[in-house]
Amino acid sequence: MLGLGTLLPWNFFMTASMYFTGRLKVPSFPNSSATGSAEVKHTPSILESKFKNVMTLCAMVPLLLFTCLNSVLHSLVPQKLRVMGSLVLIMAVFMLTAILVKVDMEPLTFFTITMVKIVIINSFGAVLQGSLFGMAGLLPTSYTTPIMSGQGLAGSFAAFAMICALASGSAIHDAAFGYFITACVVIFFSILSYIALPKMEFYQHYQQINSSSADYSEVTSIDMDKDSQPAATTSQHSVSMITIFKKVWVLAVSVCFTFTVTIGTFPAITSDVQTTLGAGTTWELYFIPVSCFLLFNLCDWAGRSLTAVCMWPGGESRLLPLLVAGRVLFVPLFMLCNVQPRVYLPVLFSHDAYFIVFMALFAFSNGYLASLCMCFGPKKVAPCEAETAGAVMAFFLSLGLALGAAFSFPFRALV
Repeated sequence: MLGLGTLLPWNFFMTASMYFTGRLKVPSFPNSSATGSAEVKHTPSILESKFKNVMTLCAMVPLLLFTCLNSVLHSLVPQKLRVMGSLVLIMAVFMLTAILVKVDMEPLTFFTITMVKIVIINSFGAVLQGSLFGMAGLLPTSYTTPIMSGQGLAGSFAAFAMICALASGSAIHDAAFGYFITACVVIFFSILSYIALPKMEFYQHYQQINSSSADYSEVTSIDMDKDSQPAATTSQHSVSMITIFKKVWVLAVSVCFTFTVTIGTFPAITSDVQTTLGAGTTWELYFIPVSCFLLFNLCDWAGRSLTAVCMWPGGESRLLPLLVAGRVLFVPLFMLCNVQPRVYLPVLFSHDAYFIVFMALFAFSNGYLASLCMCFGPKKVAPCEAETAGAVMAFFLSLGLALGAAFSFPFRALV
């Protein structure tokens, strides 16, 4: 449930891109044709055409920065304040978003306020995610998979909620209002889950083990010579971090590259693909919500969940980084689908089936390979270093998201 709550906010904003771009449209004026009939052709405004790229950038850069900040300051800020404060603030942002659905604003004002909200939810989402992986570091390694699975489920839940909102037959503004209220309800249940977690005997058991280890380390440090203690502690910490990175750098770079490819194309390129089968029909309305967002998140969730029963190839295998590197082929494949508008590249894969197959493989490989990297990372170090290794892996995951956001601009421009 907490894994679901960490990525749900970003997925709700990303999946509702139709609502946001709809409010950024400028009025279109009819052009008279040679036959005298008036033809209305919508020309996307600058804000509308660049919304998805700027949205991704405003999400991933704060995510990277606050992941670093959380790893440095997590010992200075109580866990309860970091987790509960982040969840409450994110829920407040969604309540504000639901209210603003009913408020008319100029496109530039709406664009600015939306980007500020995206920065806020991803900044505190990073703190929430880093704190959650830190909490999972106290538990057996297998508990990383349910967190990754819950994060994958967040996207599926958001896409399904948007499809239900569209199927209600309501206007896009009314559908968006119910959509964001749904997000508030789910985050509220995440808050209740965090309140209930410390009361579970299982969690208390591992908290007690961690406290006992900390007390033992403190007693040991007191027995050290006072003059040599600080230097020895600092040296040990530095060597530990370098040693940990040397042990996990292949997996860290792999998870970084995985998300660079994913965020570089999704949703900046994939959400601009248009159907060639159902133009002007109901399928056109549901094509992107179903074939892009829902399909991606279901396959991504399936890939993440599969690591609970299958972990092939192993963490020491050279095949794993090769499979990760091979995902770069998805970038030109999506560019050559029916992405509109386009300037430079031809359309080679116009049929909807090509896009659907590419999306299923793209999403499944993202979830499966990323989860393998995140699970194997802490296993490559000593148990006492597992939490630090998890933090290193989380940093490179966030770095991949930020790099993907940056690459989404040139990737989309090349089309």
